[in-house]
Amino acid sequence: MTDSATTQTSFILTLSCADQPGIVHAVAGALVSSGCNITESQQYGSPDTGTFFMRVAMSTAAPRTALEAHLAPVATAFGMAWALHDDGAPARTLILASKAAHCLNDLLFQQRSGTLPIEIPAIVSNHTELADLAAFYGIPFHHIPVTPDTRDAAEDALRAVIAEHNIELVVLARYMQILSDGLCSELVGRAINIHHSFLPSFKGAKPYHQAHARGVKLIGATAHYVTPALDEGPIIEQEVIRVDHARSAQQFVAIGRDVEGRTLTQAVQWHAEHRVLLDGGRTIVFN
Repeated sequence: MTDSATTQTSFILTLSCADQPGIVHAVAGALVSSGCNITESQQYGSPDTGTFFMRVAMSTAAPRTALEAHLAPVATAFGMAWALHDDGAPARTLILASKAAHCLNDLLFQQRSGTLPIEIPAIVSNHTELADLAAFYGIPFHHIPVTPDTRDAAEDALRAVIAEHNIELVVLARYMQILSDGLCSELVGRAINIHHSFLPSFKGAKPYHQAHARGVKLIGATAHYVTPALDEGPIIEQEVIRVDHARSAQQFVAIGRDVEGRTLTQAVQWHAEHRVLLDGGRTIVFN
């Protein structure tokens, strides 16, 4: 006799639609009728946009096709945008970096330790300084230099890497290049950037030196989705840390590196676990 526990498959359902009565009841009914055991459920109705969001984790012995067949009529009835994900399947992730190693190293370490549910088939950089770090983790390194004259060709090469490796998520781990509006639009909702400040302050070069000169008491980092509007995409996660007048600009930089790494890694984890849903220019994060 086959142990039924070995036949269970876990899925995550994410959905959004116009907020109205009966959504939770209908979704739960469809899942129960297909033999699902709901293990986690979160929902939120946005008073600003009138949109309802839901994330449901479940286990079932039913095949995906049967589960989708039960959910489809409910989705149609409520006009839902929905997706069914394999729970635990690592998101195929391409990391872009330049010279700074801290964010890249944090992502690679957390992925290798098993705490970050992503798969990293390649790393792309416009410089060569991080090639040794990629080699240490056994990940192919692609050097794609970028100049004003080669920007279009470089982005085409980047697109080729994305297509070759069937990339689901692109992470800009202190990648010091601005992506074109066209590429940003192609990657909407699946590219995450880390900004070295608690947005929207201290943009541009040497943000920690700017903060030090202004005598700030809090510094931080912001992880957000990439959009054509530079550094204005929907925010996924932010972290701040208190500092004081006794800290030097160099100490600000060191503290900032730690905050950036943690913030970016957390945002990537929530995205990979299908906990982030877009609500216009903002995010709903079921953490």
